[in-house]
Amino acid sequence: MAEIWTSLIPILIADLLNPVLFAFMVYAAGTDRPIVNSSAMLLGHTVAYLAVGIVLSFGLEAASYRLANPKRIDFFIEVIVGVILLWVAWRSRSAEDKDPVERTTSLSPLSAFGFGMVVNFIGIPFAVPYFAALSQILKTDPSFLQAFLMLFAYNVLYALPFAIVPSLVAVMGPRSRPVLQKINGVLNRISAFLMPIILALVGLALLADAITYFWTGSSLF
Repeated sequence: MAEIWTSLIPILIADLLNPVLFAFMVYAAGTDRPIVNSSAMLLGHTVAYLAVGIVLSFGLEAASYRLANPKRIDFFIEVIVGVILLWVAWRSRSAEDKDPVERTTSLSPLSAFGFGMVVNFIGIPFAVPYFAALSQILKTDPSFLQAFLMLFAYNVLYALPFAIVPSLVAVMGPRSRPVLQKINGVLNRISAFLMPIILALVGLALLADAITYFWTGSSLF
């Protein structure tokens, strides 16, 4: 199933271009235990993202099995996700991201872990690329173990870039905060420019894949 990553990687890139988690991790890096708290926040977010993916996968699979042709319904889901991606791309073309938190000095690792989970749960309704990734994974008709491993790998790859926050704090100490703030600012600007483009491209690719399947009986990806 290695070929599925040709469609998952562009979706992952679009998923990563959301500065909200990074901003919250910069916030955690400004607390009294910056390395532990930022790591705990990232872990909480990752655990929640994986759990939500598993739950949604079961939900989508259950919906599919209630219909006569579960594989075909996956392509209907793909059409819906593709249209939503195009709509989000259009709506976000002029959106401005703002730092959602102010600096604080006290946060426990357990609170940081829970905070990471809450950040994820709040953002799930807007995590359209993640839904696209789930659609691509389910389209391969995987076993539970295969689906779990693909979701796990996706979430690990998602988390890796954000590990720069505790890594920089470990290397630079207090000097890392202005660096992280600059990175956050750059990420905001890149996200504002690239997010609509990538979402639109992924949405068009999903629609093309589904239309090709309905027209020819075989998919592009």
